[in-house]
Amino acid sequence: MEDNILEVLKNLNFTEYEAKAYLTLLEESPLTGYAVAKNSGVPRSKIYEVLDSLAMRGDILISHGNTQQYVPIPAKELIKNRRVKAEESFKLAEKSLEQYNQSAKNRENIWNITGHDEILDKVKECILSAKHRILIELWKEEFKELKAELKKAADKGVVVTIIAYGEIIADFANVYPHDMSTEITDEYGGRWLVASADNSEVVAGIVSLGKDSRAAWTMHQGLVMPITEVMVHDLYIMEIMEKHRELLEESFGKNLIELRKKFSIYQDLKKHYV
Repeated sequence: MEDNILEVLKNLNFTEYEAKAYLTLLEESPLTGYAVAKNSGVPRSKIYEVLDSLAMRGDILISHGNTQQYVPIPAKELIKNRRVKAEESFKLAEKSLEQYNQSAKNRENIWNITGHDEILDKVKECILSAKHRILIELWKEEFKELKAELKKAADKGVVVTIIAYGEIIADFANVYPHDMSTEITDEYGGRWLVASADNSEVVAGIVSLGKDSRAAWTMHQGLVMPITEVMVHDLYIMEIMEKHRELLEESFGKNLIELRKKFSIYQDLKKHYV
């Protein structure tokens, strides 16, 4: 018997003796317990214990008569049964452990993430775990990479709201185009991304530096709440600008430039975060 076949069966929850007995029966059956022991190399003192274990799992069948004989279930049927049982186990584990999902995550920690792809992987995870609402502020470049996950969330009934820098079209979401995208990109010297899922976790960081991009993920409510509310207030401002732009620009200049100057500590308006 080839060692690799034995290893495969061990990965399917066979002991070494069980694997040898089952493979022997696949090669020739029906066989008596004595014949299985002789052909497989399983000690005679262990063979009936091994065969009983296989029979209890349904991996082999016993023909009852004057002399018991054993036959294996076909390999395809064995694999199918294992797959079904594994799926049932995963579903049961998922349901049973769901209550521990939140407590298992340390709500007091802030986790650093480095690298553009690594940041987006975490954002995808947050999007797909959301059950009620996703607020996300991002540029069109990152939207292209997250579109599939955002749509999948929306299809599940999650409300997706996007604060969009650049042209983003998503008929599955509430999209609020930020009409100062060019100015803001220039002022900050790069692109950021902020995502809030169900008011319970956030990912926020700079995503335009390739492998040097950096972000933080946290469930710490001391950060989740203010970061989420800043995004909500961005939405307030965008709604207000939509209805009262002329009046506001009369007071604060085009695209509220005077406000941006007032609250910038740099004369050139450059934020110098990157």
